Amino acid sequence: MNAQTVRNGSRKKAKAGSVIGILVLIFITIIMLFPIFIMITTSLKSLGEIFQFPPSIIPKNPSLDNYVNVFKTLNFLPYFKNSILVSACVVVGTLLSSSLVAFGFSRYDAPGKKLLFMLLLATMMIPYPSIMIPQFLLFNQLQWIDTLKPLVVPAFFGSAYMVFLLKQFFGSLNNELFDAARIDGCNEFRVYRKIALPLCKPALATVAIFSFIWSWDDLLSPVIYLNSTENYTLPVLLASMTSKFRVPPWNTMMSAALLTALPCMLLFIFCQKYFVEGIVTTGLKG
Repeated sequence: MNAQTVRNGSRKKAKAGSVIGILVLIFITIIMLFPIFIMITTSLKSLGEIFQFPPSIIPKNPSLDNYVNVFKTLNFLPYFKNSILVSACVVVGTLLSSSLVAFGFSRYDAPGKKLLFMLLLATMMIPYPSIMIPQFLLFNQLQWIDTLKPLVVPAFFGSAYMVFLLKQFFGSLNNELFDAARIDGCNEFRVYRKIALPLCKPALATVAIFSFIWSWDDLLSPVIYLNSTENYTLPVLLASMTSKFRVPPWNTMMSAALLTALPCMLLFIFCQKYFVEGIVTTGLKG
């Protein structure tokens, strides 16, 4: 057996491995997208077609009436506005506070800095149910119950996970850039605003996407702090739909669920480049 035959055999094995890998990825993608496909088709069916047996995957008479009913019967827009307002404020608050703290931890030396950073990371291990009651009592004393403040204000005090993520990115920046800026007369806040932030756009985009999705999908906090219907967010609306109707209108519920998930899908699609780049580069050093 000559060398050419060995090379040809290796190439065939490599091609076969690539084909198998692609087929496996296609199969996994189909499995992951199948629930979304069912949600879309169900949202286009009538209520009678949903309960027929055997069930049909493709709607026989697809209609957009369910989406019209979402806005007419469920009063979708006020809930949507509340979710947008809360998520946007959470994103702004998380970006401002977490980036400032991460910049301080990564660029400055101070006594006890490592200990403080370890304590910050340790807060990630505290289960939320253990601080749920103290937080509620605190917000109750501040008379913030049944307002959107308990959902927004904590974001302006930073997130341990986001601080850790941004600190890794800030730590990878070249010190010479900051030294040159200080020689030119930049103060520390201007160095942070003019140099550090523009250089870590991928990491900031990742933080923004994570913060938006976590806030947008949050159900527990609104249920705890909100009492009035006009303050409810979309997850509360979706969770309460099964108790509002004797026979759950699954077609309308799927339409509402799809409209609720649409902003997160669009955000990831349009920001996918920055998201992937931020995840890859935050772990690099030097």
